[in-house]
Amino acid sequence: MLTAGTLEDMDAAATQSAVFEASGTGHLHQETAFWVDGMYCAACADKVELALRTLPGVDRAQVSASRQRARVVWSGTAGPPSAIVQAVARAGYSARMADSGSPGDANGRETRLALWRWLVAGFCMMQVMMYAYPAYVAAPGEMAADQTQLLRWASWVLTLPVMAFSSGPFFKTAWRDATQGRIGMDAPVALAILVTFAVSTVATFDPGGPFGAEVYFDSLAMFVFFLLTGRWLELRLRDRTAGSLDALMGRLPVTVARRSVGQGTERFEQVALQQLRAGDAVRVLPGEAFAADGLLLSGETHVDEALLTGESQPVRRHAGQPVVAGSYNLSAPVVVQVTRLGDQTRYAQIVALMDAAAAAKPRMAVLADRMARPFLAAVMLAALAVVALRWQTDPQRALMLGVSILIVTCPCALSLATPAAMLAAGGALARVGILVRNTQGLEVLAGIDTVVFDKTGTLTEGTPTVGRIVTRSGMSEAQALRMASKLAAQSLHPASRAIVAAAQAVPEQIVHWVASQVQERAGQGVEGLLSNVGVQGTPAAARTVRLGSAAFCGLHEGGRGSFAVHMGDESGWLAGFEMCEALRPDATDVVSQLRRLDIDVQLLSGDSPEAVVRVSQALGIGVARAMCSPEDKCHALQALRAQGRRILMVGDGLNDGPALAVAHVSVAMGHGVPVAQAKADFIVQGGGLAGLGAAIALSRKTLRVVHQNLAWAALYNLACVPLAVAGVLPAWLAGLGMAASSLVVVANALRLSRRLD
Repeated sequence: MLTAGTLEDMDAAATQSAVFEASGTGHLHQETAFWVDGMYCAACADKVELALRTLPGVDRAQVSASRQRARVVWSGTAGPPSAIVQAVARAGYSARMADSGSPGDANGRETRLALWRWLVAGFCMMQVMMYAYPAYVAAPGEMAADQTQLLRWASWVLTLPVMAFSSGPFFKTAWRDATQGRIGMDAPVALAILVTFAVSTVATFDPGGPFGAEVYFDSLAMFVFFLLTGRWLELRLRDRTAGSLDALMGRLPVTVARRSVGQGTERFEQVALQQLRAGDAVRVLPGEAFAADGLLLSGETHVDEALLTGESQPVRRHAGQPVVAGSYNLSAPVVVQVTRLGDQTRYAQIVALMDAAAAAKPRMAVLADRMARPFLAAVMLAALAVVALRWQTDPQRALMLGVSILIVTCPCALSLATPAAMLAAGGALARVGILVRNTQGLEVLAGIDTVVFDKTGTLTEGTPTVGRIVTRSGMSEAQALRMASKLAAQSLHPASRAIVAAAQAVPEQIVHWVASQVQERAGQGVEGLLSNVGVQGTPAAARTVRLGSAAFCGLHEGGRGSFAVHMGDESGWLAGFEMCEALRPDATDVVSQLRRLDIDVQLLSGDSPEAVVRVSQALGIGVARAMCSPEDKCHALQALRAQGRRILMVGDGLNDGPALAVAHVSVAMGHGVPVAQAKADFIVQGGGLAGLGAAIALSRKTLRVVHQNLAWAALYNLACVPLAVAGVLPAWLAGLGMAASSLVVVANALRLSRRLD
């Protein structure tokens, strides 16, 4: 129940939600995440989404029934978050802020209550079957009328707990849908239970009435028992499937041991995570997770960073080295100084990506949901038609035929088919360091036939080193490095980082260079004003200097040799820097693995022809293009699309952003710039490509599982509906079939959650 106090607390907590300005509107929007309790299937998520989207000021709403999660983008006109929670409550569900904890406690209560409903239904079912058994085996006239009536009364009494308690969720959901003018998944089930109980009750109280003397309490109890068995197992399987994501996303501890110094003594006190501030020192024991990004002050340990880097082996960390939130301390107690907290940490960014991906609906899931809605209406009409046709000859038989049709055709399996498979695959990929930013990418990834790689930082190590340096007459290598580093410091390009690193090893000179008005041109280089400050401290006149490709620095094609990076000013060429690149250790294996999957591999790079040829020959890539600008990469991908190719683009640089957007599906390296990651469907954490081939293979397997699930749901209905219409499928067997069909779908999807090799 929501109280005024809880709503006020919720509004106060919302101040930590992500706030941003909607593009081109000038209005501030806010993104908030909620846990939503009580959802069972895709239809539940649809109802919550509809309730949220009808609120004024809500721009976007995504709800995942499998993860019990909702994400809402809203403006100030939507009112405080409490208004959103109240809207969810009006739809018949309960919501709370995502920062109030995990769904584990609520899911645990839900699972325990489902277990109690199942136990009550099972106990009553056994007793009712015991009372019904004599009527099945007794010969005509063997049982007295009063004995038969007594057993029916006993069955009716034992069915009351099944109706009042065990069947409660079906009635509650169906009534909620009916009051809102919708037909949900539980409507056919609730109607079937009510009709069966009503027919049997009338037969019990009035054996000579229009519905005859036949009762179906045993079928009713078995039907509810089988339904609850399926629902309870679905809850367990859902928790296990979604748990792979929740386990990764719920790593941060609730409390931390913060250091406090007083009266010359040092002690640690447990405080809530929310009380931490940058600069605090905390102690982390073996087996505990790091609560924030920080630097080790003392101690030496091994750290599990699999979520953040995809590296399965622990890494060694000692005093002075960084540690990241969400990683685990494995070996020894350490003291860490906090540098970044909350949304500023890399862990928080990963969680946001995973959460958004889990909430997004794949195209096939949306299609299945759209099919399920009219299917429900058709089922209700079909059941009504069968009842109407047979009513004149046998009203009781007609009603029970309608009940069987309602039960057997419930499209739960159809709606579960795609989300269950996508969620399981996303969890498997997350465990090996591949984050699914867009779940629709899994569908597209399964059909690709061409992979286009960037070179620098993708197939080669992201941190090249500066090799040979050639300068014009009168300029030393040290001077060229110091000048270039002032411009390179403003760029995230791997070559720029290499120049900055090389310059740090050069002794300080009397003349210091100062850069201003520095601008980076995507795919070309960096340009700015450089001036030097001598001993007197008076800066010389600034001059425009460029650092980048030969063309950017005004050199002719092939001028000044094969150096990857050049520097020039108004007077011409100043220096050339050779970049030494090493192939990633797994690059050769990845290319070979892609070929075994019948995928064509190509290379597009903005680097020099010599560097591109060297890499392409080492990896055996037949199609490779050098000196590609961002526009060139886009045109190349568009040409491939015009040929009917299905393209995966893999890159990490600023100049890869447009190409990542043009490709059918895209992968960005985790160390790449934010622009590249914002355009990508998948993000590979760390520096490894080993999981790429496995991800493609898993996406194909995922699509096969989705097709299997959809085919099973369709075949099940095609086979069982005629049996129900013909009257050879009783209500209890229809309930067993419906529950079994949903379990088959979820269990089949669960195979995808196994760890990738």
